[in-house]
Formats: sequence, structure tokens, C-alpha cells
Amino acid sequence: MPRRKRNACSSSDGTEDSDFSADHTDSSESDTHAAKNTRLTRSSLRLSQSSQDAKQVADQDESPPRTPTGNAHSSESDIDMSSPNVSHDESLAKELSLRESSLAHRPKRRRFHESYNFNMKCPTPGCNSMGHLTGKHERHFSISGCPLYHNLSADECKVKASSRDKHVEERTLTHSQEENRHSTRHQAPVERQLRYKEKVTEMRRKRNSTPVKEHKEKYVEHRQAHGSSREPLLENITSDYDLELFRKAQARASDDLEKLRLQGQVTEGSNMIKTIVFGRYELDTWYHSPYPEEYARLGRLYMCEFCLKYMKSQTILRRHMAKCVWKHPPGDEIYRKTAISVFEVDGKKNKIYCQNLCLLAKLFLDHKTLYYDVEPFLFYVMTEADNTGCHLVGYFSKEKNSFLNYNVSCILTMPQYMRQGYGKMLIDFSYLLSKVEEKVGSPERPLSDLGLISYRSYWKDVLLRYLHNFQGKEISIKEISQETAVNPVDIVSTLQSLQMLKYWKGKHLVLKRQDLIDEWRSKELKRGSSKTIDPTALKWTPPKGT
Repeated sequence: MPRRKRNACSSSDGTEDSDFSADHTDSSESDTHAAKNTRLTRSSLRLSQSSQDAKQVADQDESPPRTPTGNAHSSESDIDMSSPNVSHDESLAKELSLRESSLAHRPKRRRFHESYNFNMKCPTPGCNSMGHLTGKHERHFSISGCPLYHNLSADECKVKASSRDKHVEERTLTHSQEENRHSTRHQAPVERQLRYKEKVTEMRRKRNSTPVKEHKEKYVEHRQAHGSSREPLLENITSDYDLELFRKAQARASDDLEKLRLQGQVTEGSNMIKTIVFGRYELDTWYHSPYPEEYARLGRLYMCEFCLKYMKSQTILRRHMAKCVWKHPPGDEIYRKTAISVFEVDGKKNKIYCQNLCLLAKLFLDHKTLYYDVEPFLFYVMTEADNTGCHLVGYFSKEKNSFLNYNVSCILTMPQYMRQGYGKMLIDFSYLLSKVEEKVGSPERPLSDLGLISYRSYWKDVLLRYLHNFQGKEISIKEISQETAVNPVDIVSTLQSLQMLKYWKGKHLVLKRQDLIDEWRSKELKRGSSKTIDPTALKWTPPKGT
């Protein structure tokens, strides 16, 4: 029945269903039709005005509009009551359409569960995820916002938040009263500032710098009971004023993280870092990396591109960059040509840097399993220099003592430098080191998808270059291996993929396909020599024991 009512008034331009004109004669049909057309047009105009009024009422009050049977204004008053021929079904249908239009424009209430996922849980042991360090939110899901981790309760956080807000209001009022001071940089401090400075000095002077025995026992007992799952007790370590400043900074940082989470820029609880801010780039990650849980839950990390330290926020990164003295990787610079440099970093001497490098590489490598045991490895880090420092391009690592003569254990080109020739430069450099060591090298298996593509392309270029320069009649795979430092197994597999290895009359023959050589030569001329390794620029001697 409601569907029939809605169809009866669906046309607002004066056209009617057959129900309205069935009882009229042909002689008076046109006059009646014109009268109804006038009445319906006037009703439609009033209905549009009433719908706008209903929209304004709905914006002021979120409660749903009442039906015409209640105390609210009925849409019957909007219809011209002097028109006796308007049917009751039509008026009810118009009332229904008016109510639907007002409901459609009504603002949507923000429910509690829309901004919080109840499946998420705070990682602090014994915490029920209720409360927040800022005192402004009902729940938390990270250590940075956990009151229990900071040895506080949810009520204490709310009290501290109200006191902070009160202090901010007082400062704002004071600053507004001193707006007539045009230049505060070179003026003497006012009396209020002098009194505040004396108060802070007195508070710092009263601090007991030597904690009593009871406090020491309390600290030890707290550490033994909770370990690293709770923040250490901070009372009596510094003055109350400095401790309160530290608490304010903690609450402000936690509030910033919570805003980012509600905006969707960080995704706590997924244990998956989705983006990293690295120098002037923001990189999307490809795979999971085992960063500490308090960092992995954020969803976004901020990294120093020189020392590779990882941080939680842009503010911490900015402060770190102002103090960081590193402008290039640690270790010895063993290669330099134009802006390209390669540094040899010992995993035993620079353990933290190498661990951070491995964690960073795992974000873009699927098969990597080395994260923290970096002491048996050497890392060769390639950088590109400009006036701000040496920026990380890529790296490869190799074992100090490899029984299988692997010259590469892990290799990575940073995503912002991919498809620019740096991957082949890293591979070529690894084989250059093998030539200096007078060894035949091969990468450690399994290779990643991108690594396999890069190595196949490199082996193809090496073989075609060798065949292009070869002037003899007989080619020996052993001689190719000795001159290029490529493993014979890799040479054979590459020749088979190029269809240059044939078996004829009991012997394996290497076919010199001139079409492939000519094609490689044309690409080589177009590519140029800007992204190649110059053996004369290497200043390196093999480490002892390798």
C-alpha cells in the first residue's frame, strides 16, 4: 500500500495517474486538469520550502523528526486546504517524502565503535586498554598512550589533563594582556617572568640529588617486578618542575600519535610497517620486518638516512637531524668515482648500523633471514654524494669466510634508485672484489625475484661482452670463468637461456650468435658509461683470513 501512495504523488509537474481522471467527463477534463496542475505546482513549491525548514531544524537537533501524529508540525498545513479535490493518499505520500528528505539531511552521529577497534589490545601486560595518557580519550592501543605503562591510572591522567588545560588558558590570557609589547626579543623580562624564573630556580634547588635508601629499594623492587614492561620510576630523579615538563612532552607526543591514528595515517595493531620516511622520500614497504613491537605497531617509521636510526615521529626525527653528525656510512671508503662511493663496513665494529641496515633491507626483501647476527659479515654500502651528504643507494653483504665462495649474501637497491643501473653496479663491484681476491664467486641462494632478474641480466652482459671482444676460434668455459670471476654453473645456465650452448657429436659447443651481440652492442652505446664500475678507482686489499 505505501508503494502505491508514493507512486500517486511521484510526479510533481502536474501529470496524474488514471485514478484521478477516471471519474471526469471528456467536456470538463481539460479545465479540471489545469486546476489540479495549479494546485500541485503550488503544493510542490511549499513542500520544497518546508523541506528546507525541516533541514535547518534537523541540523540544530540530532533527534529524528516526529511524525505528523506527534507535536511536530504536520505537512498537512503546507497543502492548500481550500482545494477539496486533493486526495488523502496524496497528502500522506507528500508527508512521507518530506520526512525522508529531512532524515536524509540529518547529520550522522559518530559512534564510539567507529573510531576504535575493540579487537585491538594494549601490549602492556595486565592493561585493559582503558584510559589514555592524554586524559582525552577513552581507550588506547599502544604503549605511548598507556597509563599503566607510565605508572599512572586513567583518573590521574584526566586530572593532569585538566591542570594542563588550565595552565594553557592562564598563559594564553597573560600573553593576550601583553600584546602591546611590540618587540620582546630585545626587551627586559617583565616582573611576572622574573618571579617565575625565581620560582623554578628555587624548585630545582630544593631537589634532593642523593636519593635515600628507601627510594633506591623502591626503584629496584619496581624493576624486578615489571622489568621493561613498565616505565622506570622517575620520582626524585630530577626536580618536580622538570619531571612535569617531561610528562607534558609525553602527553603531547601521545596526543599527536592518536590524531594520526584517527586520521588513518598510522595503523596501530597491524604489526606491519606500511611506509617509511627516508630522507626526502616516503617509501611504501613490501614485506614485514621484525622491528620492535612498539615501533612496528605505528605503521609508519621515520629514519635518519645517514645513521639509519629509526624513530616514531617527525618531531623526533627533526631533533635528531639537528644533532646527528653522520654524513656517510661508517667504515672505510674503498671506492670513489664522481659522486658514487662504496664503504666497507665491518659487522663486528659497527654492529648497530649493520643491524639497522638489515632491518631496513627486510622491508623490501622476502627471503632475507639475517637481522641481528651481523658480526660474521662485511657490508659494502654504495652511496651518492651531494652537498648534504652521502645518500644510501644500495648495499650488499658477504661472509668473511665463505666455504662455498659466495661473494654476495644479500643485495639490495633502494626503491627510489631502482631501474637506474645501480643494481648492476653493485653486482659488478662484488665480482670486482672476487677478481682482486683471485676467486670465482657466485651469489648465495635463494635469490629474490628482482635479484634473479638483475643477475641474469648481468651475466648476459658479461658473456656477450666477452664474446664481442674474443678473437680466437675455441672458447673455454673455464677461461671465461677465470677472466670474469663468474661461476661456471652460472655461465652454463646463461648460455642455455640464450640458446648459445649446443650438444653435437658428443661435445658441447658454444655458438657465437652475432645477432645477440649486435643487439647488445647497440644498447650498450645508447646506455653510455656513466653507470659502470671503474676498476682503477678501487683502493682495497682483501681482509686477512678471507
